Amino acid sequence: MTLPRIFFVGVFACLGIYLFATAPAPLPDGEAEVAGCRHPVTALFDGVNAINDAARTIYTKRIVGGGLAAGLKFGEEWQEPGVEQGPLPALFLRATAAHMETLPPQMGLYLGSDAPINKSNLFGEGQVAAFEAVKATRAPIYSQDAQSGFVAMYPDVAGVAPCVTCHNEHPDTPKKDWKLNDVMGATTWTYPNAEVTADQYLGVLDAMYISVTHTYESYLGKAAIFDVPVEIGANWPGEGARVLPEAEVFLAEVKTQASPAVLEAMMQERRHPNSAPQDALAVQALQAVEGGQVPCGF
Repeated sequence: MTLPRIFFVGVFACLGIYLFATAPAPLPDGEAEVAGCRHPVTALFDGVNAINDAARTIYTKRIVGGGLAAGLKFGEEWQEPGVEQGPLPALFLRATAAHMETLPPQMGLYLGSDAPINKSNLFGEGQVAAFEAVKATRAPIYSQDAQSGFVAMYPDVAGVAPCVTCHNEHPDTPKKDWKLNDVMGATTWTYPNAEVTADQYLGVLDAMYISVTHTYESYLGKAAIFDVPVEIGANWPGEGARVLPEAEVFLAEVKTQASPAVLEAMMQERRHPNSAPQDALAVQALQAVEGGQVPCGF
C-alpha cells in the first residue's frame, strides 16, 4: 500500500520555518545540506523505535490481548500453512525486521536478550555490557562498533501477563521466573552512518511504517481464511468479538500513538547557531501540530 508522507513533509515544512528563518545566506554549493539538513543517527534511532514501541504495544494489548479473549490463537507456527494462529509479539517484531531488510535504508533491527528462548537471539560478548547498562538504567544505550556501525539498544519490558507466562512456560526457556515489568531483552537497531539527511530520515520512517503494515497484513491474510471466519473491518477484538481491524485502522492507531515521540526525535535536527532555542522550537512545533497548522495525515 502507499503510505501518506504528508505528515512528515508538513512537519518538516513547519520546522523549516522555525529552523532556518533567521539563518544567514546559503553556504556554497555542497555545504548547505551539511549545515542545516542533517540529523544525528540517535534521532533516527529514537524515531523508528517510537514507531516500533507504538506498533508492538498496540499489537500486544489490543490484537493479542483482545484476540485471546475472543478465542483467537497466537503462536510460533503462525506462518505454517493451515495453522490458525497470529504471530506472538516478538515474532511480529521479527517479521517486521525481516521486511525492513528488503528495503533500501540499511536499517537493522533485532530483539536480543541474555536469556532468550531462541538461541539465535542471544547477545554476544560485545553486546552484554551494553545490555547490562540498559537493564540497570532502563534507558537507551548508543554505541558504535566496527561490524554494525552505529548501534542503539532500547529496553524491552514485559508489559503484559501473556508474555511473561509464555516465556516462563516455554519448553526451551532458560529462565522460568520472569515477572511483569522485567527487562526481558533489548530492541536493537543498527545503521552505518553517523548522520542522515532529511530525505533519508523520512525514508527510514516510511520503511518502518511499511514494514509494520506488511507484517500485520500477513496476519490478516491468514485470518481471512480461518475455518471459523474472522471479521475484518473497523472494530478491534475482545470478549465475544472475533474481529480484527483492517490495516488502515491499525496503522492509524500506530501513527496516533507514535507521532509525539517521532516529532520529539525529529527535533534533534542539527541547527544553525543563530536559530531559536531547541525547547522553544519544540513548543512551537507541537502547538502547530495541535492547532491543525500541520497536516498530520492521521
